[in-house]
Amino acid sequence: MAIVTTKRRVVIIGGGYAGVRLARELDADADVTLIDLKEAFFHRVASLRASTDEEWTYAPFVPYDSLLARGRVVRNKAVGIATTEREVVLATGHRVSYDALVIATGADYQEPARFTGSTVEEAAESFRSHQRRVAGARSILVIGGGPSGVELAAELRRANPPATVTLAHRGPRLLNHHGTGRMGRQARAWLERHDVRVLVDTFVASAGGVGARLRDQAGSPLSADVVFWTTGTTPNTLWLRLAGLGTWLDGSGHVKVDTHLRVLGQRDVFAVGDVNDVSEAKLSPSAVAQGEAAAHNIRAYLDHGKHGGRPRPYRPAPVRIFSVPLGPEGGTTLLPALGRDALVLGNRATSALKSRNLAVPAIRKLLGVTDG
Repeated sequence: MAIVTTKRRVVIIGGGYAGVRLARELDADADVTLIDLKEAFFHRVASLRASTDEEWTYAPFVPYDSLLARGRVVRNKAVGIATTEREVVLATGHRVSYDALVIATGADYQEPARFTGSTVEEAAESFRSHQRRVAGARSILVIGGGPSGVELAAELRRANPPATVTLAHRGPRLLNHHGTGRMGRQARAWLERHDVRVLVDTFVASAGGVGARLRDQAGSPLSADVVFWTTGTTPNTLWLRLAGLGTWLDGSGHVKVDTHLRVLGQRDVFAVGDVNDVSEAKLSPSAVAQGEAAAHNIRAYLDHGKHGGRPRPYRPAPVRIFSVPLGPEGGTTLLPALGRDALVLGNRATSALKSRNLAVPAIRKLLGVTDG
């Protein structure tokens, strides 16, 4: 006699922070399929150190093998969604049916915080290439004084002490869109104390992306042997536009969602993490929190509200714990404090919270990997 299952099919497109958290949450309750072209999970938080430190080359990669006990991970690329048939169209032409679909394709980052290629070895070779360029450089320019730029400048100083390292930022202070003024002041003080030249109120224009052809807003040339751009991210939604689903996107390319993280106008499609238009800092803790919230709402949707399963609105946290490492032993951390201004912690606390191991053990645990 055939075995009949009552489990509903949940398909998750994208195996980043939000996608893996959601998949793990629903693994016991649904037939979960996670679709991602990458060979392994990419812990982007460790990527900047991996691009400068040979010992960290493989630290950002965590296998998907232990993520799901019952579900499956499919290495492929989604190229379309047939909403009437409830099917995801893959690059191979195959289709995957769903009862609930989640878009968790994240955002595209600039080098070196990027998984280059689709295999671990391809991405690792990209990191080794950056390591060689950094080691051989006499001058290095980082453009963008947000969290990635500040962290990268510190890692570059550690990797190549004799080199001239410059951080150029268009705003009046570092980390000006994150945390408080004190965080930016702490970061700048650390960088300048370690002989990193910091230029604020400096807009850099590119003429071909070559260091010798970079100029500031006054027209003065900025030259360097190696140049890194850390000026922002782009949501990974071009594939949706190409698939004829551009109406799902806002002007910046983010997927429009309601308070339940459901795509506007779609009752069975959700979007979580960096890819959606939720107004909060696009950080990995936020992505994980959205994955947890969406898991509850998907259960409620599949269960039709039975057993008390009512959807809950996702409420972005006004402030989350936010750390910017400055090498393994330094950094600055914003610590939320109820009813008063947030606290800002310094090197020792940030090193213990994040800088030393960059949350690698926690991410490996999230993916079910047991070391030792």
